[in-house]
Amino acid sequence: MIVELGSLCLVLALGLSVAQMLLSGAGAHRPLLAGAGEGAATGAFLATGLTFAALIYAFVTSDFSVANVAANSHSEKPLLYRVAGAWGSHEGSMVLWCLSLTGFGAAVGWFGRDLPADLRARTLAVQGALGVLFLAYTVFASNPMARLADIPLEGRSLNPLLQDPALALHPPLLYFGYVGFSVVFSLAVAALIGGRIDAAWARWVRPWTLAAWSFLTVGITLGSFWAYYELGWGGWWFWDPVENASFMPWLIGAALLHSAVVTEKRGALPGWTLFLALAAFSFSMLGAFLVRSGVLTSVHAFAVDPTRGMLLLGILGVTAGSAFALFAWRAPSLAPGGLFAPVSRESAIVLNNIVLTAATLTVLLGTLYPLIREAVDGNTVSVGPPFFNLTFTPVMLLGMAVLPFGPMLAWKRGDALGAAQRLWVAAVLAVGAGLLALALVSPTKALASAGLAVGFWLVFGAAAEIVERIRLFRAPLAEAGRRLTGLPRGAWGSSLAHCGLGLFVLGACFETSWKVEFAEVMAPNASVRLAQYELTFKSASVVDGPNFLAEEAVIQVSREGRSVCEARPQRRFYPAGGQTTQEVAICARGLDQVYVTLGERRTTPAGQPGWLVRAYFNPWVQLIFLGPLLMALGGGISLSDRRMRFGVARKAGLATA
Repeated sequence: MIVELGSLCLVLALGLSVAQMLLSGAGAHRPLLAGAGEGAATGAFLATGLTFAALIYAFVTSDFSVANVAANSHSEKPLLYRVAGAWGSHEGSMVLWCLSLTGFGAAVGWFGRDLPADLRARTLAVQGALGVLFLAYTVFASNPMARLADIPLEGRSLNPLLQDPALALHPPLLYFGYVGFSVVFSLAVAALIGGRIDAAWARWVRPWTLAAWSFLTVGITLGSFWAYYELGWGGWWFWDPVENASFMPWLIGAALLHSAVVTEKRGALPGWTLFLALAAFSFSMLGAFLVRSGVLTSVHAFAVDPTRGMLLLGILGVTAGSAFALFAWRAPSLAPGGLFAPVSRESAIVLNNIVLTAATLTVLLGTLYPLIREAVDGNTVSVGPPFFNLTFTPVMLLGMAVLPFGPMLAWKRGDALGAAQRLWVAAVLAVGAGLLALALVSPTKALASAGLAVGFWLVFGAAAEIVERIRLFRAPLAEAGRRLTGLPRGAWGSSLAHCGLGLFVLGACFETSWKVEFAEVMAPNASVRLAQYELTFKSASVVDGPNFLAEEAVIQVSREGRSVCEARPQRRFYPAGGQTTQEVAICARGLDQVYVTLGERRTTPAGQPGWLVRAYFNPWVQLIFLGPLLMALGGGISLSDRRMRFGVARKAGLATA
């Protein structure tokens, strides 16, 4: 009965989204209809929420009469993974997508009172149209509540690799980021329909972009961390097409964040900001297509039948195609906005946008080229890390090299020499740190040392921005303290985000260039040297888990004769699906980690029975995950700044069609 109620609510949500689209579209100048459209948006969100709750109930109670549950769950799974199974399949993930989409639509109605009434109504209408497309796809092509005629006694369970706490949280956070850009998309289409881009529009683009980008940052970081410790490959990023699918909207979102500031503060770049607003959600939809169409082979892709993939491609084509066609029609009538000198904060942000856009196009080319090549001539090609290292990395290094200059330049006309004078200490410290690494750590790795210098440059540059804002060393200490306590949260958020990027660069350069690894068959009591650590294989035993059997090794990690930790890597077998996985053991020491995996049984060169052990010493790897989290924290702090969300001035339109 609850499953049928969920199905009914899903159809109801579709009907309410149709009502939201029509009522809000007709209510641009009719407050009564606009209010009804807002009510329909709230109703669509509540109905979708009930559907999602019914789906979770079916998974928790192991109702194998539901095809989705039978294919992706098992009664012996821990409760957390039965709940997570609700969004671990194609059908369930689409319900989560629709829940996020209708939720953001309802939030526009709840919190959009500062928007002009016509802009709010049109935004809700566009958001409703998006809801109609995706809910119709879910109802008619990906029904999560479909029943089975022959009910199995047990389900086939969820992929064991996905039975992980990080993967339980990763999809919801990723979807909040993906779908959060839908509001920015709707705001852009609504502004194009109305022919007006003003301060209210630009001010509303920023917080929605910031919220979506922050969620996406945390979601990508969790996914990277999961791949790092769950796949057992010793790495944190593989340029997998599914990874790229989430990275592209993140890059465009970062560009949009900076461009929207220029449009709000100076009235410049309105057309470009509109273009990025449309592109951000278009890349999100492209990611949904790539992951769910079956064109990609990946451990975290939903390999479904091509028919549903073509339907998603059709939604992408209709939605993005219509929006960009409208943009092409309206763009010539948009005024260019405020003028600025070649050396100014606006110019620095334009350069930032060029870099991020070029980086996105590089990732797009590397992701789609193998698919296009295979479709054209049937040849299978692979585009991996070498391509991205040669194309993406230099572009991003250029952007990061100039990033600290932006906040030091004035609006409209800046002073390049003055900005350099304010950053000379940061530059000296960064170059000194790079030279020190070159001299002491590894004189043969000049490029890695240069990367470290860039990372320190970003960190020290962010600190210099705070120093400049509070006029430290140039004003009395009491005055500097007063300025520090009164610094806007938006300024703190920006500096933290830039600092987090620097920490990530430091971790990535150090871990990639100075990693040490070995793979060796070890018998009990055997020892192997790993950098400054010694690993001793103590014993191996069989462990009985809640829904798996595992071989577990006990490996003593010591340094200079003193025990550091006891690593317990596992090799797990899941009877329900007949799959075998590795469970990594990680010993964290400061910013470093010793990473150990247990492989299959083998015979040592001496003829003794043993196990294949792979171990890695990953220096500074913690910064790879702490840096992005600091970036997301910076976004959250900026979003909490009241001036980011309220007090929008009612200015004349900057551009009128």
